[in-house]
Amino acid sequence: MKVLFSNSWSKSLGLLVALLLVIASILSSIVFGVLDTTWQTAIDAYTNFSGTNEEIVIRDVRVPRALIAAVVGASLGLSGVLMQVLTRNPLADPGIFGINAGASFAVVAAVNLFSISSLTAFTWIAFAGAALSGVVVYVLGSLGRNGLTPVSITLAGAAITALCSSFTNGLMLLNERALEEVLFWLAGSVSGRSLEMLWTVLPYALIGWVGAVILARPLQTLQLGEDVAKGLGQKTWLVKIATGVVIILLAGSAVAVAGPIAFVGLVIPHLVRPLVGNDLRWTMLFSAALGAILLLTADIGARFIAEPKEMPLGVMTALIGTPFFVYVARKGISRK
Repeated sequence: MKVLFSNSWSKSLGLLVALLLVIASILSSIVFGVLDTTWQTAIDAYTNFSGTNEEIVIRDVRVPRALIAAVVGASLGLSGVLMQVLTRNPLADPGIFGINAGASFAVVAAVNLFSISSLTAFTWIAFAGAALSGVVVYVLGSLGRNGLTPVSITLAGAAITALCSSFTNGLMLLNERALEEVLFWLAGSVSGRSLEMLWTVLPYALIGWVGAVILARPLQTLQLGEDVAKGLGQKTWLVKIATGVVIILLAGSAVAVAGPIAFVGLVIPHLVRPLVGNDLRWTMLFSAALGAILLLTADIGARFIAEPKEMPLGVMTALIGTPFFVYVARKGISRK
């Protein structure tokens, strides 16, 4: 496969450009929106705060929104790479592990059973639901004589996703109030989130980022085949379990703060591979950067595409990801 960045020097330069684009996207997310603001307004909001509506919006709404979008995008991009490598499935996404469905069911159940309506509470509940469903998928995928295999974990993820989605839909049909309270969260959004919510999940995301980079080399060996990896002395079961834990941390923290945003984990690895090839260390770094850029750009677009109303971010990523999903699926079928 021909790649754009063929050596370490060019990859380093490309990564620097990507990081600068992340910063530019964050700054654009802070300034551009339905409420007209300028770069000077954004600077004054922190250096010469006067209490105007524009400055309050920048400090309390747009800055948290931009930072959350960047963190969530990076986490989803990394989780997508790990899932596709672990399952050997080019269509893998956090949804395939049941993480999105588990988080959604936990939030809907909490609203129905305990009348919870706080977004901060949603964060912890969603993270717990995502983690629990991820653990269940891993346990189910590990059962059997062959242990944890790409096929078994994919089937387990599909089963848990279907089960949680059915329960979620049933609870929402029984309680219209619950539907109204969680509908915007279920569509996926970074709007209305606070920095407090980000600080809640950021430690888990950071651990996941570091873990993904550390696992790059063992997973690179595992890609050669399980027998080859075992022959080189690798404990493949340990690598798989560690990868699963990192996936839960990354995807769980993302869905906890922003809701079940689909397709970012699917799209990003396919965009990165033509840039850096199959070197997983560089793939991880570029996926984090491009994931942040994609989600920040999609969030900016969500503010204007249905102006004066705002489109949920999950809908924007679906508009981007659905054609890409069809393309990748058709490409995979045509090769068989």
